[in-house]
Amino acid sequence: MDYTWLPAPIRLEDTVAEVDTRPVPDPDGGINPEIIFMLRYAG
Repeated sequence: MDYTWLPAPIRLEDTVAEVDTRPVPDPDGGINPEIIFMLRYAG
């Protein structure tokens, strides 16, 4: 690879943020999996 050549710089105004900002649903449905584990395996 030739690393002696760089592409032209990009202005910050020409960039677009592509971050998904929607809230992610809770995979456990509001249930604490550590409590379920403790209740299942506690003597």
